[in-house]
Amino acid sequence: MTTPALELNIPQANFLNLPHKYKAYVAGFGSGKTFVGCVGICMHFWQWPGISQGYFAPTYPQIRDIFYPTMEEVAYAMGLKIKVKQGDHEVEVYEGRLYRGTVICRSMEKPETIVGFKIGHALIDELDVMPMKKAETAWRKIIARMRYNVPGLLNGIDVTTTPEGFKFVYAQFVKAVRDKPELASLYGLIQASTFDNELNLPADYIPSLLASYPPALIDAYLRGKFTNLTSGSVYPDFDRIKNRSTAIILPGEPLQVGLDFNVQNMTACINVVREGMPLTLAERVKVRDTPAMARILKEDFKDKGHQVKIYPDASGQNTSSKNASESDLSILRAAGFQLEVNHTNPAVKDRVNAYNAMILNAAGERQWKINTDLCPTTTEALEQQVWGADGQPDKKSGHDHPNDANGYFIVKRYPIVKRNGSSSELPF
Repeated sequence: MTTPALELNIPQANFLNLPHKYKAYVAGFGSGKTFVGCVGICMHFWQWPGISQGYFAPTYPQIRDIFYPTMEEVAYAMGLKIKVKQGDHEVEVYEGRLYRGTVICRSMEKPETIVGFKIGHALIDELDVMPMKKAETAWRKIIARMRYNVPGLLNGIDVTTTPEGFKFVYAQFVKAVRDKPELASLYGLIQASTFDNELNLPADYIPSLLASYPPALIDAYLRGKFTNLTSGSVYPDFDRIKNRSTAIILPGEPLQVGLDFNVQNMTACINVVREGMPLTLAERVKVRDTPAMARILKEDFKDKGHQVKIYPDASGQNTSSKNASESDLSILRAAGFQLEVNHTNPAVKDRVNAYNAMILNAAGERQWKINTDLCPTTTEALEQQVWGADGQPDKKSGHDHPNDANGYFIVKRYPIVKRNGSSSELPF
């Protein structure tokens, strides 16, 4: 088989040369995962014209926004062209006017819908973004589609993903092979880092990752390593000495308040922003209800000349426990507070990651600090909250309230730039 010349980095080339039926490319952001997967698809069409293939992603928007343009770019570089049939979720591939085959695209959001077609090769993109059980179901459904009976055809599956902890890809490609060495001939794995693809990235790409992400995520999202993202402390790099500030709120200073709603236990973390850096300088905890919290914030701060902007729990748009006809957010607005809130709360993972990145980023910078003397409850919560058995921050100890409250402010004002999925994938 001869294909047009295409430049790949070493891990990408090693991945494509793996002889295994099932092979995985586990790599950091910007490492060209979707790109190398599309190269594999085009190589397959050169070698096996007329054999349908499959592309599977967590959602249909990812298929539209990531796969279609990447596939078009790769096909062109390899002497092919494509026709996207968005209504059918298919991509037809041509060599000039000669039809080479079709890529059937399906979302894994509802794995039970992956039925009714057969393929001879598959690319599964960002499999580890899926919950474990859903990934397992999707894997089984996709394997069941591999039904071409053609001499010499491998009917193989390529997986390209960012590591999201010890999830499906680790279990299938590492743990299972370690437990049953005879599987080594069936499963192949290449792990790559963003540094392997550095020459094809903007000069500020890797430094921006280091400045945006906490150290705990860098092994996964920059170095492509399997690392435990859901054990031990939720905020492992918080240090009551290194993140300590002795600052106090100045007269008339604008305040940014993170607010968590809980019956009989409302929590507010009061922040200021100086030179672009947030400082948590006061807290109001164990407040009975929303009217009581509104009164406290008004008397303690608003009536004393402070402009108060509140970043509340989005669930406060539902009816209040104080008055079934009135939402918590309506109560706050009626008290004269400005609110910054979306229709839904951010993903817990996004909130925790944003908070951790401000506590300490991978560049060694602590961009957020707290007056530990004036905020003892928030300080203790950061030190003591751990991950629960379900992979979510533990809520049994009560340490979640101040962390959730301040997290709503942090993730709104200082979100991590989204580089998950393949949305940040560059050409290589």
